[in-house]
Amino acid sequence: MAHLDVAAVGYSLPDGRPLLRDATLHLGPGERVALIGANGAGKSTLLKLVTGELTPDTGTVGREGRLGVMRQFVTGTTVRELLLSVAPPAIRRAAERLAHAETRMTERATTETQLAFASALTDWGDAGGHDYEVLWDVCTTAALGLSFEVARDRPVSTLSGGEQKRLVLEALLSGSDELLLLDEPDNSLDVPGKRWLEDRLSETGKGVLFVSHDRELLARTATGIVTLELGAAGNTTWTHAGGFADYHEARTQRFERLDELRRRWDEEREKLRSLVRMYKQKASYNSDMASRYRAARTRLERFEQAGPPQQQPREQQLAMRLRGGRTGKRALVCEHLELIGLTNPFGLEIRYGDRVAVLGANGSGKSHFLRLLAAGGTDPEPEHAPVSGMTIDPVPHRGSALLGARVRPGWFAQNRGRPDLVGRTLLDILHRGDEHRAGMPREEASATLARYELARAAEQHFDALSGGQQARFQILLLELGGATMLVLDEPTDNLDLVSADALQRALESFAGTVIAVTHDRWFARDFDRFLVFGADGTVEESSTATWDEPKAARKGN
Repeated sequence: MAHLDVAAVGYSLPDGRPLLRDATLHLGPGERVALIGANGAGKSTLLKLVTGELTPDTGTVGREGRLGVMRQFVTGTTVRELLLSVAPPAIRRAAERLAHAETRMTERATTETQLAFASALTDWGDAGGHDYEVLWDVCTTAALGLSFEVARDRPVSTLSGGEQKRLVLEALLSGSDELLLLDEPDNSLDVPGKRWLEDRLSETGKGVLFVSHDRELLARTATGIVTLELGAAGNTTWTHAGGFADYHEARTQRFERLDELRRRWDEEREKLRSLVRMYKQKASYNSDMASRYRAARTRLERFEQAGPPQQQPREQQLAMRLRGGRTGKRALVCEHLELIGLTNPFGLEIRYGDRVAVLGANGSGKSHFLRLLAAGGTDPEPEHAPVSGMTIDPVPHRGSALLGARVRPGWFAQNRGRPDLVGRTLLDILHRGDEHRAGMPREEASATLARYELARAAEQHFDALSGGQQARFQILLLELGGATMLVLDEPTDNLDLVSADALQRALESFAGTVIAVTHDRWFARDFDRFLVFGADGTVEESSTATWDEPKAARKGN
């Protein structure tokens, strides 16, 4: 029977810092175990220990059954290479031999190269390659609407992030692997794609260990939750043998139990210390008490050597302070705005203080709309200069999108899109400042990073951070830049649960206008207006969060 067992695993970083300590989890057939925890806590590292890419310093990883893996960032030049990247090793090896033999035969068509190609083709069939081509045809048809024969050589760069994820997930969930490791499988999926994933995870008989920060996905699919908890001597695991619905209550009760155990331990130690002091005093004038003094001291030493109960894990202490500022009553007015090749002309008025969620399928123009606003609209005045120091590519358009008086947009770029920060440390970025943001003394910069749980990453380059750490740093720059209109492109996509909650609290107190593209159904509950981009080019306002395409769009398919 397929299973995965991680037992008391420890792992230290190359610089010697402990990352994981006594990490333990179990995965069996049909179980859907979510691995959650702070950004940078070691979730992806733990998955690499499971796959064998890394070797644990202590503990063991045991597995029975074939393992399929989806990385956080899928790779491949073509559709065929992308599908091969998640195929079993035997299929990958046979494909490599076949490609090599075909290249040699193309370069030099001799009897020898033709026989080598025929042999490689036979090996491909014996390994199950033809069966996988049939499977891939089902996958490309479902994910892309194209047969494998048509899609196989299509560049992956022509696919959206959601299409890439959907294609890989189709292959893994339909394949022969008995256990799956999925690192943030829902990232880049739109809501219909997330619903599809939820259904497929609920139906599968495979054992699935997945990393996710999507609270709706966790609530709908997880049969168990493993939390990587922060600790000074390394992060360890706590397993909640239940779903997300009662996770927070169980975690609160756990902390209360740990507090109570520690309180009792402290009380018992103080009693033993008092006993040792008493017998020591009596032994000073009564030699008959010497043996009792030694016994009490031995008892105290053994008690302290056994150590206290497990210390309560350190909780993240995030203090996001998005202040904003007063602007004109009309924050944004769009008239006959058309994003060329993406939308039909539409009109829109957003007033100071509005919270507008921008919804719709991938590729419908949502991010282009935000990029246009981030650059100051269609006819920006100097006061509309964005608070970030990055260059924003122009968006082909017709019509107008005009920002109101004193509206300064602050853009949160999707998918790690900050080339202006690449190659620079966080401390250096804050210390030097830019044309829109004053530099900070290093001590103040360090304290500011600590508020965002980024102090330990202060000397790391921005591009070396996890996706969630990069997201937190982008939010920090928005805080410091003085934006009065936040233009957020999927801001919670990589944030851990604590960070996402902190962002929502910060937005509640933000004095300004918020426009956010999101596929996060939990996050969208905090918004009061919804702008829906349809696949047919329509842009319409809705009074509720509408995740499905408009009827007109569905009829056109």
